[in-house]
Amino acid sequence: MRPEPLPPHYVPAATPTAAQQPARYLTNNEAAAFLRLSPRTLEKQRVIGGGPRFRKFGRRVMYAIIDLESWADARSFEMTSDPEYTARRAGVR
Repeated sequence: MRPEPLPPHYVPAATPTAAQQPARYLTNNEAAAFLRLSPRTLEKQRVIGGGPRFRKFGRRVMYAIIDLESWADARSFEMTSDPEYTARRAGVR
C-alpha cells in the first residue's frame, strides 16, 4: 500500500543568485566590448577626458554599466546637421 502524495506546497519564485545577476561593474576590456570601442580608446579618454565616468578600486579601473549607458545616450543625435551635433564637433577641433 502506497502513502498518499503530499499536497503541493508554495514554492516562491526563484530569486536571482550571484551567478544569474548581471555584472554591475565592467573592466576596461569588458566596457570597451560593451561600447564596441577599442580598450585603448577608453584608456586615452581617461587621460584626456571626454570618456565615460570610471571608478578606481585600488589600481583597478572599473566602469558601471549605468554610466556607460548614460555616456552613450548623451551622444545620440538625429542627424549630422543637428545644431547640437555641429556645435559639439566645432568644439572638438
